[in-house]
Parts: sequence; C-alpha cells; structure tokens
Amino acid sequence: MLRLRSSILTHLLYSPATSLGSSVQRLLSAAAPRIPPSPGFAVDYLVENCGLTRPQALKASTKISHLKSPCKPDAVLAFLSGLGFSTADIAVLVAKDPQFLCTRVETTLGPNAVELTALGFSQTEIASLVSLIPASFRRRSIVSNVPYYLSLLGSYENLLRVLMNSSTLLFVSLEKVVKPNVAFLRECGLDHCDIAKLCISWPRLLSANLERVHAAVACAESIGVPRGSGMFRQALRAVSFLSKEKVAAQVDYLKSTMGWSDAEVGIAISKLPMLLVRSKGILHILSEFLISEVGLEPAYIAHRPALLTYSLEGRLRPRYCVFKFLKENGLLGRDRSYFSAVTVTERVFMEKYIIPHDEAAPHLAEDYAAACKGEVPARFIFA
Repeated sequence: MLRLRSSILTHLLYSPATSLGSSVQRLLSAAAPRIPPSPGFAVDYLVENCGLTRPQALKASTKISHLKSPCKPDAVLAFLSGLGFSTADIAVLVAKDPQFLCTRVETTLGPNAVELTALGFSQTEIASLVSLIPASFRRRSIVSNVPYYLSLLGSYENLLRVLMNSSTLLFVSLEKVVKPNVAFLRECGLDHCDIAKLCISWPRLLSANLERVHAAVACAESIGVPRGSGMFRQALRAVSFLSKEKVAAQVDYLKSTMGWSDAEVGIAISKLPMLLVRSKGILHILSEFLISEVGLEPAYIAHRPALLTYSLEGRLRPRYCVFKFLKENGLLGRDRSYFSAVTVTERVFMEKYIIPHDEAAPHLAEDYAAACKGEVPARFIFA
C-alpha cells in the first residue's frame, strides 16, 4: 500500500497537466476500493489508518463525520506517503487538521504540489510546508502568492519562519493588503533587507490593515526614533506589540526606576527601542545592581542602554567581580571601563581580563567560572 501511495504522488508530479485529471482518477480507483458505509467509520479509520489514539480519533472524528467511505482519505494518505510522511508524521498532521483528509488530491493537493515543484521546491520542502500549514495547503489559491514572498523574504527558510507565526498569510490579498504595506515601509526609508527582517520578527505586519502600520510608524516617531534612522526598524518592532497607553506606561516606569529625566529616557529609547518591551521586574533588578552596587550614574546608563540587555547572573555580576578584583589589586589598565568589559565577547574578555593575569592572579579564571555559575568566591568578596 505504501509503495502504491508513493507511486501516486510521483505520477501526479510528473504527468502532463492535460492528463492530470484522468490519471489521478485511475490511480485513486486503484488505491482506494469503495466499501459500504459503516457506523463509526471515521473513528475506526483514524485509528487504524492514520495512527491516532482512540481519544484523538474521537475528537478528530467530529470534523470528518460526513465521511462514509475511505476513497478520499485514502487518496490523501497516498499523497502524504508520496511526500515522505511517516506514519507518525501523518498522525501528527491529521490530529492537527482532520479536515485535510477531506481535500481532493486531484483538484487541490496534487496541483499545489506540482506548481510548487515547478517553482523549485523539493519534495522535502513541500512536505515541510504541508506539515506547517495544512489548513492553508487545502486551498487551491495559496501557490500563486509564494513567488512574491520568496522574493520579499529572500529564502524558503525565511518563508517558513514567517508562516510559523502567521499561517494564513498565503491567502491574504497581495494587491489590497500586503503590497500597500510594503510600499509604505519603503516610503519610510526601510530597504529590502530591513523589511524582510521586520516581517520575520513581526509577520502580522504584512497582513495588518494599512492604518495600523501607519499608527506603528507614528508611535515609533513619537518615542524619538525618526524614519530613516538606523534604529527605526527596531522601534517599529518594539511598538508593534504595544498600545500607546502601554508605551507611555513603560516610559514612566523607566524614568522612575532608572532615575532618568525626560531627555535621558528619550536618549535611551532612541538607542535601544526594545527597552519598551523589557520586563519591569528585570529592569528593577538591573537598576539596583548597576546604580546601587556598581555605582553607575543614571545618565551614564541612559547613553549606554545596552547594559540593560545582559543577564545579571550570567554576565553583569561575574564580570563586575573580575573588574573590581583587578582594580582593587592594581591590575586594571586606565583605559578599561566596566562597560567595555561587559560588552565584549567571552573570548575577548578572557584574552583581555583573565589570561594576562595568570601569574599575578592564578585563581582568577577559576573564580570567574565559579561566579558565572552563581557562586561567590572568597576573593570576590570586597570590604
């Protein structure tokens, strides 16, 4: 049966379009002999042929209760097997979208696969697309929009990333919705690469109504990030998740927690718009550490808001311990700052702050490793 199912898909993909309908009908007749209707057919079929558990089958059967014969679902299973779906893969897909079994292979699934193959999709890529968006793949219209999205996003992998978060995107109108949104973003100074990155992180931007996109741009400008600036894309991404009220509330929280003036909070957000979606709890903890323990001035942090993006226990505190140890023992060069120590990569940090002091501080590497694990070595306890 599995071999026969695979042969059906191969025939679909490589038969001339003019003979597709008649060829499919003959193949389906061979693959799925008709049987008389029987009570409970859907549940039994889902368990025995699709690999669902009985509880899964009982739930899924309500979506396909009208099926009385295995003709159509057998053809669908043949299609999936031909794409390389295992029994487990089929069970997952059918549990996710039972109505996929009701789709016509000869008029929808097969032609979709043929057209995607013509666009250069491999069998594996088509299978991934079916797994990700089975409900969309049941629509005949989705393939016509694929070339546009491949061009916009740059790759099949990026298209999958977008569809993971916006499964209905392929049948949103390009002319009425998507293209006007993209055109407006270009007017705002975003280039092709910027738009692709923004759409990957905020897929619903493509399908949003144009008024909402205009509102997001206005909100980005209101927090001090003008169109065409280097951080404009990041600002759009940040405000896309927030209402005006939430933006205002976060700005007020940053001012009160970090001790920033209106000007300073504006500087910080313009440099790092994602501060608008940073957790209030984390911001409070970081402010306590950076201001009260490290002794940094609020204005200093406002001009270097990247400090608020790092993990306290994984980077800020361990590196501060090393920084202070070196300073206390006269081993820190005058050109070294805590900010520099925090922002360099782990390899560079070791090369600049640990390895040069192997003789003067032979336990420094060991103590730093312990601090990164949340421990407090005795040598890192300062009076």
